[in-house]
Amino acid sequence: MNIELDSQDRQLLELMQQDASLSVADLADKVAISKSACWRRIQKFEESGVIRQRVTLLNPAKLGLGLTVFVTIRTNQHNAAWAEKFNSVVQSVEGVLEVYRLGGQIDYLLKAVVPDMPGYDRLYQKLIDADLFDVTASFVMEEIKATTVLPIRSSKPRNRD
Repeated sequence: MNIELDSQDRQLLELMQQDASLSVADLADKVAISKSACWRRIQKFEESGVIRQRVTLLNPAKLGLGLTVFVTIRTNQHNAAWAEKFNSVVQSVEGVLEVYRLGGQIDYLLKAVVPDMPGYDRLYQKLIDADLFDVTASFVMEEIKATTVLPIRSSKPRNRD
């Protein structure tokens, strides 16, 4: 179920996406609502699942994780037992950040960060425990755009009665 947002909801969520460390008082001032109203809206977003979690984004290169890799996987096993094993493997492999099941020629897309090429090889060795048919890796040479900010301004505004 989608939640309907008014302009203050949108503004509040945009501010929180850009800087989750802003206090309720700062957010309320910027959105021009009271602190209690601001807090109620934030609680509503958390309870409804609009806000999944609040995190701190780290710079992987500064932490020795300088190689980002996208891994495409095709499988010839389309059954529940294999999917369960695959899910278990990717959940357990450190460095795998995102996993998507796709429609089309590729079955899965993974995003991972590793220190270097030997680090990717270690990750690959763990992935093949899932009995994969075809694995292809693409290595990021330059990050051109990376954001976690969702485009909520383009969602439909809520009409308040």
